[in-house]
Amino acid sequence: MQQIIIRPIITEKTTHLVKKGIYSFAVVKEASKGAIIDQIEQHFKVKVTRLNTLKTKSKTKRSLTKARMSYKTKEYKKAFAKLATGQKIDLFEVVEKKLGKAKKVKKTS
Repeated sequence: MQQIIIRPIITEKTTHLVKKGIYSFAVVKEASKGAIIDQIEQHFKVKVTRLNTLKTKSKTKRSLTKARMSYKTKEYKKAFAKLATGQKIDLFEVVEKKLGKAKKVKKTS
C-alpha cells in the first residue's frame, strides 16, 4: 500500500478547526478522496464522515540575502477530514497553558 499522507498541517487556523472535529493533512497530489479516507481510517482508527480537498499552487519566494535569490515552493494537496462525533486524533492534541496575570513591580531607585 502506498503512503498517501505526507504530514499533518498544524497551524493556528487548523488548531481552531480541530475543536470542530476537522483535521488537516498534506497528501500526495494524485490521491483520490476515497484513497485518502481509507488511509486516514486505517492509520488513525477513526471514522471519517466528510472530506474536502484542495490543491495549492507553487509560490515564488525571495530570500533577503545579498544574492537576492528567488525560488518556488512545492505544490501539494491538502485534505480536511471531519471525524465522527466523539472521535479525535491524538497527534493534533494541543496543550494549552494557563497564563497567570503578571504582577506589577514598583521600581525603586
